[in-house]
Amino acid sequence: MSSISAVIPTYNRAVLLERALDSVLAQTLPVDEVIIVNDGSTDNTSSMLKSRYPEVNLIEQNNQGVSAARNTGIAAARHDWIALLDSDDVWHQNKLEKQIQELNNAPDYLICHCDEIWIRNGVRIKQMSKHKKMGGYIFQHCLPLCAISPSAVIIHRSLFDKIGLFDETLPACEDYDLWLRLCSHYPVLYIEEALITKYGGHDDQLSRQYWGMDRFRIQALNKIISTATLNDVDRDAAIKMMRSKINIYLAGAEKHDNTEHVDDFKQLLAKYTMDATTA
Repeated sequence: MSSISAVIPTYNRAVLLERALDSVLAQTLPVDEVIIVNDGSTDNTSSMLKSRYPEVNLIEQNNQGVSAARNTGIAAARHDWIALLDSDDVWHQNKLEKQIQELNNAPDYLICHCDEIWIRNGVRIKQMSKHKKMGGYIFQHCLPLCAISPSAVIIHRSLFDKIGLFDETLPACEDYDLWLRLCSHYPVLYIEEALITKYGGHDDQLSRQYWGMDRFRIQALNKIISTATLNDVDRDAAIKMMRSKINIYLAGAEKHDNTEHVDDFKQLLAKYTMDATTA
């Protein structure tokens, strides 16, 4: 029998958190514990949880960012399977039941994700082809953009022991970094059915807070190229993607007269361009 810990990081999203938490408690396959990591909220998150959801495991910490909050929750989890949920998203009622069924039928897989519905500013939007989800060995599919949503994932805790947790030095694209590390070694099980709804358009989304999001992806790519054991084909694909992202970033920086990271990325581009010509 599979045991599941639900981990939800949150920061100043009391109203949205209720919706997310209700979707966890409505699962046809109940979770064994719910861990809420309150990452230094200044709204009524704590009082709301204590009054309305006394059964959840509430962990309070100073504001450290979503990676640190997720890591705190993962470290506190007591069960074999960890299901992540962002506090602005919701699970459909049968999400966990379907995922566990599929995992039981494919015991070699230690991670499963699913398709999703996107709602932005109250309107359902169609995903572009570049956002298409898939399963198997999908490392190269993960290179352009984040190909797995944290809210769509259920993952065996042993994988975190093998690949590490979320990188707390990355203020954004921390999920992109984690999936690169994971998918470079392990296959992913995919359910081609929307089992979550992702909500966007609110002001506190990370994509609205940081200019040039690709700079964090460049850091993640450089890290895995430098430290991970990639096969030659995957390494070449990662280097090609990083050079492309650096060129895009440099063009945007020039357009916006933003010199941040420009010198570092020029040096990085020169390094990997030289490596490619001498290989």
